[in-house]
Amino acid sequence: MPELITFSGPVRIERGPAPLGLTLHGQAGAAAGGEASTLAFTASAPEDLPATLEGAVVTRLEDGRYRIASGAREWRLAAAAVHLTREVAPQFYRALPPRKVPLLKRLVWRAVLALAAGRAGPWLLRALRR
Repeated sequence: MPELITFSGPVRIERGPAPLGLTLHGQAGAAAGGEASTLAFTASAPEDLPATLEGAVVTRLEDGRYRIASGAREWRLAAAAVHLTREVAPQFYRALPPRKVPLLKRLVWRAVLALAAGRAGPWLLRALRR
């Protein structure tokens, strides 16, 4: 049984209309990088599934069936498809540091913001735009 995702901490359960009837929101475990993750099922949620779970583990079973385990409880459901998304922005911005803004552009925007903060600034900026 391949493990699909292990959440660490609280997992928020969202029930919705078809096609994505069940969505789990939480932090992936440390093995998966610990980023914010969302797992959406094209299935309706089990009736006794609570609104939040703690440290849920989702496992893929055979024939399009899945098991959601949290603590001593587990729920099984059949889904035609599963969609897993992970927030990768922190890793992306660590790999690609921001570009340094040119000095002239920084000075122009500082002057514009300082001008806008004064009493006559908004009037003058509107006049310049015309």
